Amino acid sequence: MNKMSSSALLVGLFAATTVVQADNDKSLVIGTNNWAENIAVANMWKIILEEEHGYDIELSDVSKSALYSGLANDDFDLSLEIWLPNTDASFLEPHEDEIDVHDVWYEGTKLGLVVPDYVEIDTIQELGENAEDYEYQGSPTILGIDSGSAIAGSTDEVIEAYELSLDQTNSSEPAMMAALSDAYEREEPIVVTLWSPHWAFAEYDLKYLEDAEGVYGESDDIHWMSRKDFGDDDPWLTSVLNDWHMDDDTLGGLMAEIEQTGDPVEGAKTWIDENRDLIDEWLAAGDAE
Repeated sequence: MNKMSSSALLVGLFAATTVVQADNDKSLVIGTNNWAENIAVANMWKIILEEEHGYDIELSDVSKSALYSGLANDDFDLSLEIWLPNTDASFLEPHEDEIDVHDVWYEGTKLGLVVPDYVEIDTIQELGENAEDYEYQGSPTILGIDSGSAIAGSTDEVIEAYELSLDQTNSSEPAMMAALSDAYEREEPIVVTLWSPHWAFAEYDLKYLEDAEGVYGESDDIHWMSRKDFGDDDPWLTSVLNDWHMDDDTLGGLMAEIEQTGDPVEGAKTWIDENRDLIDEWLAAGDAE
């Protein structure tokens, strides 16, 4: 073999190796927010993709506004949760030309006032009529999460719209859930602000109080989203995530498992092992591409 042929072969081998390396580059950054369902599904997909399909996944927890700007600037490859057409529309709008919104994986979100199923009231109006039954630390109270949250602001509007003689007490989500758990175990009346999806609905028998005035608004669906043209860069994963669907039982079960173990990785691994058939259905969509 002459020198020219040898050099050409080496160049060809180098080019082929480069192509293989590019094809095998499965490093992805998933932008996350510190919500129970977001943490749950992000860890679930990280485990599935790393352990079964050779990806290298980084989870990057950021604020909501930083998440959208990060996707628009290609700092993140994808994010698994955007509520549309209502809740997250204002966050998407400035970046809608730089972000691809993909298919729905959870249908029919909800938020509002929630009580245990064993109490006899079913509407917010009835809550007002029986406010004295819902005392917490000595006064009629709606237990909520942090005061800067959207649901806290809506609850203030509910108190005004229905002229409720209850105050909203804001604290952390864990503190609110601890109070709910304590009251539930003793079968005492309690009213909290909650939303679906949430692990509490898999753990307890709960019900939303009917909001006749519609203060809490219309329901949304949860989509996943990505940086622009991600679908062209990774058609297999795009197909898999577009076929991914969860409901209150499956998502609630995943979140409940994480809550019980106190570890999102261990909880997600346990849930994956117990729901292998469902996960294989999602993955089959990519194999069909």
